[in-house]
Amino acid sequence: MAKVRILTDRVANQIAAGEVIERPAAVVKELVENALDAGATRIEVEFRHGGRALMRVEDNGAGMSRDDALLALERHATSKIVEAADLDRLASYGFRGEALPSIASVSRFELQTRESGIDVGTEILVNGGKFVHVRDCGRPVGTRIEVSHLFNSVPARRKFLKTDQTEAAHIVHCVRLYALACPGTAFTLIEDGRVIFRSPECATLGDRIAEIFGRQVAESLVPIESSEPGLKLRGLIGQPGTGRATRHEMIVFVNARPVDSRTLNYALIESYHESLPKGRYPLAFVFFECDPAAVDVNVHPAKREVRFRSEPQVRSFVIRSVLQRLRELGRPPEESVAAPALPPAAASPVESGPRAFGVRPPNAAAPGWPAGVPAALHRADLSRLQAAPSPGFNPAPINPASPSAESIGAKAPTGQPAWRFIGLAHGNFAIFETRSGLVLLDRRATHERIWYERMREQFRAGAVPSQRLLLPVPLEVDTIAAAMLLDRREFLIAHGFEVAEFGRNFFRVEAVPEWLELADAEPFLRDLVGAFRDGSIPDGNAELAHDALARLAAAKAVRLPENVGEPELRGIVAQLFATRTPLTSPAGRPTYIELNHGELARRFQT
Repeated sequence: MAKVRILTDRVANQIAAGEVIERPAAVVKELVENALDAGATRIEVEFRHGGRALMRVEDNGAGMSRDDALLALERHATSKIVEAADLDRLASYGFRGEALPSIASVSRFELQTRESGIDVGTEILVNGGKFVHVRDCGRPVGTRIEVSHLFNSVPARRKFLKTDQTEAAHIVHCVRLYALACPGTAFTLIEDGRVIFRSPECATLGDRIAEIFGRQVAESLVPIESSEPGLKLRGLIGQPGTGRATRHEMIVFVNARPVDSRTLNYALIESYHESLPKGRYPLAFVFFECDPAAVDVNVHPAKREVRFRSEPQVRSFVIRSVLQRLRELGRPPEESVAAPALPPAAASPVESGPRAFGVRPPNAAAPGWPAGVPAALHRADLSRLQAAPSPGFNPAPINPASPSAESIGAKAPTGQPAWRFIGLAHGNFAIFETRSGLVLLDRRATHERIWYERMREQFRAGAVPSQRLLLPVPLEVDTIAAAMLLDRREFLIAHGFEVAEFGRNFFRVEAVPEWLELADAEPFLRDLVGAFRDGSIPDGNAELAHDALARLAAAKAVRLPENVGEPELRGIVAQLFATRTPLTSPAGRPTYIELNHGELARRFQT
């Protein structure tokens, strides 16, 4: 058995780096925190190749003397705490004292610093944990740290890094969080020699949000401020009905520290339960403040997560505060999420309507369109799009051996199942009588299935009709979204969108697919960018991209008119069974459920 021995400082630092420095963004996080703790009012962050080649953080903070700079590279050296009890009154970002030696042990680390009152600065170079030199240098007051060749001394760690694009996105997100946390500090972010964003000192949080996320986002927010003994919530939240498909714009701070708190995140989502549709997330940039002793910031090695002493109290306080603010806005939640009314002439078997998802059904004689569709279908006002049926979109025969074949009945010569319409329940469910019992049809799930398959075939065929706009729609986004719009420009053009750059992080939507309502263009594009960011629409796999975009379009554009008659609903059923997968929606929800005679007899005990 091997003998017990003490690890060398170099090996111990490299092991500690595995906990603190998991990716390049973690390096930037630690260095920016140190700069803020030093009182910096100007911070410049530069990186190359996703942080693998170079990361530089320069500030105009207090700086360090030669002795302090050398001591900062020793393990467990910190100026933030002295006793463990200091964690209960912590007011700084960094406090562990392991970041700098851990970073220096797995990279080429160069530190230049000078404090006020000293004529000469100090330069320290460490390569893979080994000191190369310590010498005087000339520089202004403040600190500059360059980290290059990250993980060169531990090549196995480099294999676990993602692509440069992914690592760069994490760095940009990290810097934006601290720019939001400290509006009074000027931030500059440079990637591969290109300025990603440059934000001067801002007087308010709203100004900083406008600098980073754009004026359109800032103007859609309202201030919130609430307090109870020991608890305080302030910041900006989205108005009822203003939501996003992802959580990228739902950011919370605890005692000015950006964190990922499940308690606060779910409290915000629950507060908007009646103000946003299911699956949408609110815009929120909120600062939660409490007694430092009531929150544990030391539960995660990278200080990403926090734990509250009384999480139910925090959760209920946030929900009460947000709900009260939403009520003060004077907009009932029902009105904020209600779908826009369609003109009466827009009623058609596909009840989403041409103005909402306007695929125009072909005439009755067109190949691939199920026969037996009521004549009212063709008289409907579907002038938005004149699209022929997509290739392969043909009526799918029902398998006679399937369990539901008997209940659906044999396909009538017209191509419709033998269902007799009874009525509507709760507006969304159509009830039909069959030879074997009852069928309840989910109208929304049915529409999503029909439009999903139709749009997917259009995307695959590359035949997406587009309409140019007389007045372009302005679109202002953050820097990451702007880069993604530029990178995916060919994808957007191929799917009917024409988005032209019109300034820094500002675009003009000059054309949209004919199935998209003009008023939905801006929110749909924001959802599309969110799908790009979280990988839902992959780059490089056209088949998966077409499928994901068709799912997004079908889920977002369906509108259900309240008044619909039997002919329209029978047309819906005909179109549903013309799809390849009529039993479920694109999200996997059933389009209808069946209660056969046996099930009815069992429930009524007959």
